[in-house]
Amino acid sequence: MATKYVFVTGGVASSLGKGIIASSLAKLLQSRGYKVANQKLDPYINIDPGTLNPYEHGECYVTDDGAETDLDLGHYERFTGCPTSQANNITTGRIYQNVINKERRGDYLGKTVQIVPHITDEIKRNIKLLGAKNKYDVVITEIGGTVGDIESLPFLEAVRQLRWELGEKSVLIHLTLVPYLSASGELKTKPTQHSVKSLLEIGVQPDILVLRTEHKLTTDLKRKVALFCNVQPEAVVESIDVPTIYEVPIKMEEEKLDEIVLEKLGLPLNSEPDLESWKKFLYKLKNYRQEVQIGLVGKYVELHDAYKSIAEAFIHAGAVNDCKVNIHWIHSESLTESNAEAVLKNLHGILVAPGFGHRGIDGKLTAIHYARTNNIPFLGICLGMQMAVIEFARNVLHLENANSTEMASKTQYPVIDLMDNQKDVTEKGGTMRLGAYKCNIKEGSKAYEAYKQKIVEERHRHRYEFNNEYKETFEKAGMITTGVNPDTGLTEIVEIPSHKWFVGTQFHPEYKSTVIHPHPLFVSFIKACIS
Repeated sequence: MATKYVFVTGGVASSLGKGIIASSLAKLLQSRGYKVANQKLDPYINIDPGTLNPYEHGECYVTDDGAETDLDLGHYERFTGCPTSQANNITTGRIYQNVINKERRGDYLGKTVQIVPHITDEIKRNIKLLGAKNKYDVVITEIGGTVGDIESLPFLEAVRQLRWELGEKSVLIHLTLVPYLSASGELKTKPTQHSVKSLLEIGVQPDILVLRTEHKLTTDLKRKVALFCNVQPEAVVESIDVPTIYEVPIKMEEEKLDEIVLEKLGLPLNSEPDLESWKKFLYKLKNYRQEVQIGLVGKYVELHDAYKSIAEAFIHAGAVNDCKVNIHWIHSESLTESNAEAVLKNLHGILVAPGFGHRGIDGKLTAIHYARTNNIPFLGICLGMQMAVIEFARNVLHLENANSTEMASKTQYPVIDLMDNQKDVTEKGGTMRLGAYKCNIKEGSKAYEAYKQKIVEERHRHRYEFNNEYKETFEKAGMITTGVNPDTGLTEIVEIPSHKWFVGTQFHPEYKSTVIHPHPLFVSFIKACIS
């Protein structure tokens, strides 16, 4: 069967949840037995979000093949359980880079290189590549930005062309906002009408409208939108605000979004959606027996999306443990030795988050010292693990001012140091240790208790490593290496066995946590916090 394509665009406002709608549709189609892939087209000129400040773009999500991607790919994986790759996230920067490289090689044979057809052809090639390579039944392509933005115009033009070429093999879903005016007590459809008008002006007619709303939509309102926007009344879908994003697939099933899409694609309704495990997760999420207080210490906590995968991993792990995880967002720059007791004393567990650079590290060291000396369960991720090593070196090994060479290049005790293959690297983008690497786990460790297996694969995003020259010294003092890369001997996991639960990982376990398969380390961490 030839691959079918679904395109998801957004209008009226940004951050309406295109990624959640795309993920929910993928989950519903997958639950009917179809093989589905999600893809994100991002209109920014960066090659990828790897060099973007989290304040700019939220979390940078890393795939198994080492691609630094948009955080929506995290939603795709959490909803469907299917790993993504570099092919699932295409940026304007990459499109232009590919076209310019072809022009330099002479691929265009003296032609004038233009937006149409060269840029749009490259966009279409990347959209179809995902379907051609992996033999998916349906590819759902989300187009970032908002209709009307100049940046997304080439993508929309490419979609216009591709829809014409594909004919009945494609469907376009347009997500818009229906605002509620409290002064008049009315839901207003005019913004949606104008958004669809903008689409029509560039030759794109939506097949389905998904309307974000805070209030129920009446049948009359849906008919009005359908009339003005040239869509069938049953193809106007309500997306009402819900307490958790994980309810959205259920709401979309109730609205028959998957049925409408399959009908328009000419695909059979093979079976009813099998959402049993999903509904069990939702039941446990809502019907928890206890609550647990977790401090997330980081330097980007003003924007929760900077730690999106960590927050979602806590939700997954909480459901497994029949508890609600309440995250206390603690800015590491505001945490000091003088206020640590007041800020941290009521927490059941502390997670020190990943990051780059020296800003806020003193607060992270303070949080780690408090967790270690007060026997509070601790999880350190990437830089959080490195800070745990530094704190132990300073306060247990008494290596005064021990540090990472990232923070102090001339430190006397470089317990965290730059990898040899990174020392000559000058470019920032895509040059770190990225993607999935194997890790051998020591039996009897907390990590082994969590994973229940000797070899795992986890995703990385860093330049600096634990300096193995200090490994023996650390282990004699009580911080042991319990996870090692089998190929390089690099330390992946450190633990303090005498502590209730103290684990630091060089990798990012949060990237692999999904609804159906919560990450074992997060599950074990939360279990320790409530015991």
